[in-house]
Amino acid sequence: MTQSSIAQLASQAYRGAAVAVPPLRAVIMLLNGAMTCLQKSVQAQEARRFEEGYAQLTRATAILRGLSLHLDSVRGGAVAEQLFETYNGLIVAALRAYGKPRMREHVQTITNSLLQLREAWESVDAAARSVRPPGDSSSRR
Repeated sequence: MTQSSIAQLASQAYRGAAVAVPPLRAVIMLLNGAMTCLQKSVQAQEARRFEEGYAQLTRATAILRGLSLHLDSVRGGAVAEQLFETYNGLIVAALRAYGKPRMREHVQTITNSLLQLREAWESVDAAARSVRPPGDSSSRR
């Protein structure tokens, strides 16, 4: 599978999730997916299943790339720009960590960053749900 086809799959996954669930929930689900793929990449590499490890790493970075490409810098302003830089920094860090002797530690640092992002989005989602009444159609935007 080529890098561009994986990026297309990640973009399709994001769009599909965004239609099926509210956007904030989709972002949370995608961050969970990226963390899972990174953990599987480490496990596969440690088991010397290098092709599988690289495939999982590529999936994780494709998810992060999809998230970064779907940011709206006009509406999001400085927050969107910072998120773009964060996602791309995490992609670079993951790619640099792959195959290194201390990959597990590097991926744990990346996963901790993703966990903090996910928790921040969960807080935003909870706050948004507490403001809107259930069934409000604007929660699907």
